[in-house]
Amino acid sequence: MGDAQPPELCAELLELALATAREAAALVAGRREAGVTVAATKSSAVDVVTEADRASEALIRERILAARPDDGFVGEEGGSATGGSGIRWVVDPIDGTVNFLYGIPQYAVSIAAQSVAGPEPETVAAVVLNVATGEAYTATPGGGAFRDGVPLEVRPPAPMGQRLVLTGFNYSEDTRRIQAEALVHLLPQVRDIRRQGSCALDLCHIAEGSADAYVEEGVSEWDHAAGALVAREAGAVVELTTGAGGKAALVCAPAHGFTEFRTLVAACGFLAADTGIVGPR
Repeated sequence: MGDAQPPELCAELLELALATAREAAALVAGRREAGVTVAATKSSAVDVVTEADRASEALIRERILAARPDDGFVGEEGGSATGGSGIRWVVDPIDGTVNFLYGIPQYAVSIAAQSVAGPEPETVAAVVLNVATGEAYTATPGGGAFRDGVPLEVRPPAPMGQRLVLTGFNYSEDTRRIQAEALVHLLPQVRDIRRQGSCALDLCHIAEGSADAYVEEGVSEWDHAAGALVAREAGAVVELTTGAGGKAALVCAPAHGFTEFRTLVAACGFLAADTGIVGPR
């Protein structure tokens, strides 16, 4: 874990993140109304980037580094800056780009401020803003998790057969095949499975109690840096480990049911054999 940051600094970083996320969300919403076009693809033909992704990231970087020029910055679309302040920002300008492309109201601006003073980065301020609804999920370490200022708490305990599980599918065909096979084993043992298309928002849904668990292979740091803190502060455990396809995998569930869920998804084939915690962030 990184060195603990003063609450005053965490609050300052959160305020900047929230103001910036709101401005970026307004930009993204405006681009959606004007019509969306694919600007490029990344890992596969279905892994798309829009001009709105690039414009949102550029805006976020400009606002944050104008306010804190000595901070580092890492963005999904390639924007990066090396800082010397001990703080870096990890940003997904549109988490859920395919949803954004199709007009499905489940895509978010995700901004995390991390302390990098210690051996491992630690998120110290987190904002996930659902562009389509305007809902803002926020958290700081030890300060709790909130949705538009209302405290969040995970769902109470439930039998495995009554747990609603969120998941996602990677862009790689081979990894998707592994995920599909694992789902065949998981589905009969839980209430149901939902695939909603935004890792950041999925973690926030665990935090607010609108789902019971989440597992996905192929996540990147910008997907979960903010949402993971929101989930943890609401009472969840978030584990970053290795998936059965060899990519980074995230498992999240309320603390009271995490071990049971983690054991189940491992048995169903979601995770690599003998994996342990790489680093919950």
